[in-house]
Amino acid sequence: MKKYIWWIVAAVIAAGVIFWFGKGKKKSDVDLIVTVGQGDFEVVVAVTGELLAKNFERILGPDLRSGVFRFTEVRIQDMVAEGTQVNAGDFVAELDRSNARNAILDIEDMIDRAENSVETMRLDTTTTLKGLRDNLLNMELAVEEAKMVLEESSFEPPATIRKAEIALDKAVRALEQGRANYKLSEQRRKVDMFDAELRLERQKRQKNDMLNLLSDFTIRAPQRGMVIYQRERNGQKRRVGSNISAFDNVVATLPDLSVMLSKVYVNEIDISKVKRDQEVRIGVDAFPDKRYTGVVVQVADIGEQLANTDAKVFEVVIEVNESDPIMRPSMTTSNAIVISTLKDVTYVSIDAIYSQDSIPYVYTTSKTKQIVVLGQANDNEIIIEQGISPGDKVYVSTPENADTWKMIGEELIPVIKQRELERKKEKEEAERRAQEESRRPRRGNWSGGGFDANSASGGGGGGQFQGGNQQRQGGQQGGGQQGQQGGGQRGGDAVFQGDGGGTQRQGGDGGGQQRQGGGGGGRNR
Repeated sequence: MKKYIWWIVAAVIAAGVIFWFGKGKKKSDVDLIVTVGQGDFEVVVAVTGELLAKNFERILGPDLRSGVFRFTEVRIQDMVAEGTQVNAGDFVAELDRSNARNAILDIEDMIDRAENSVETMRLDTTTTLKGLRDNLLNMELAVEEAKMVLEESSFEPPATIRKAEIALDKAVRALEQGRANYKLSEQRRKVDMFDAELRLERQKRQKNDMLNLLSDFTIRAPQRGMVIYQRERNGQKRRVGSNISAFDNVVATLPDLSVMLSKVYVNEIDISKVKRDQEVRIGVDAFPDKRYTGVVVQVADIGEQLANTDAKVFEVVIEVNESDPIMRPSMTTSNAIVISTLKDVTYVSIDAIYSQDSIPYVYTTSKTKQIVVLGQANDNEIIIEQGISPGDKVYVSTPENADTWKMIGEELIPVIKQRELERKKEKEEAERRAQEESRRPRRGNWSGGGFDANSASGGGGGGQFQGGNQQRQGGQQGGGQQGQQGGGQRGGDAVFQGDGGGTQRQGGDGGGQQRQGGGGGGRNR
């Protein structure tokens, strides 16, 4: 019996030891091995974007360019919620009327003063012309009297007759001058009255124009659709408290959701690869199971610098091929622009590339560090031009005792160095072109709920993607990949550029691990 008990105790102890050591073996201690592949390889530029409609109807505020009001901006006082479905004639927004009402009160005061002025001028004209007519009557009597004096002096001495003739001539000339002055005064009074009445009529028309324009301060939908707020110059959407101006009076848009665009920003390193008519694979973050296709329809000629970032980017517009009612403007998109497809190449997981002193290498299953020459890369894989062959097996994770493994393939180092120089020259040339293009005048942009080729500002155009969204600015430098984490961090890894084209990963809040990219396309841990 005791022997049986001892056997039970020994079995329990053995099971505990096995459990203890098995528990201490972490999953991360297991070596991960991948096989070097061969086949077609897609080179893509991955960027985050935003949906907007290709066609849309603008909802306009009053035309402040008419000069009816002296102010050129007016505040939005009330507005329906974005995404509201409206019919033609439905209320959309109300503008602040305080400045307009004050302007109407001012013009009404001016009209009252003008009416009083016209009435006063009319009375003065009547009085003045009556006095001039009385003077003319007296002058006519003076002429008659001078004629009578001349007739009575016919038997008087010549000097007396001459005096009578001179007096008659003076009376006649005074009468003629009086009549001429009366006509001039009458004409002048008529002109003054006409000007005063014209000013009065102009002020009355201005008041009527103000009242008509004031009715446009209640903004209604021109047709049926979904209300999407207009973007301002700073990228923020217009809302209650925002201002519309004489030069940009678009309050909102009614997009046509049948044809959608994805607006993205591509960094200056990759923009030379992006061309019109390239195919794009599109995903919508709100619906991760949905997949769409598209084509590049517009590539900006001029770069710009988005807020809160030092990188120069170029705006690219992608037209979505499919129509789906679940797609809405302003939704965040993931876009993979297919730059090229390389046939029959050797490639491996980008996580299998390491570097030492800017020299990329892989850990082979033969327990060696094999130096490799890297080619182009995409999000997950990288082309191997020299060093390993299809079917070879390499480690993704760092194997045990890897420091003792021998480095082989030193004859490839000169090739790698030459590639680094070529990539450096290409990068400098790209930066030079970007600087030259940034000095050129800006062209149209895309804004609001749709595509706007005539907006100088983008309406707020140009959209900016911040706050929790990840913006990748992919690029290959020495076969590596560059990305940039925008807004809030996520758990997991975000891809960054290594010095020589390798991979640098930075973990977000979710516990990703950090790996520093070294030169020559590898990475250091």
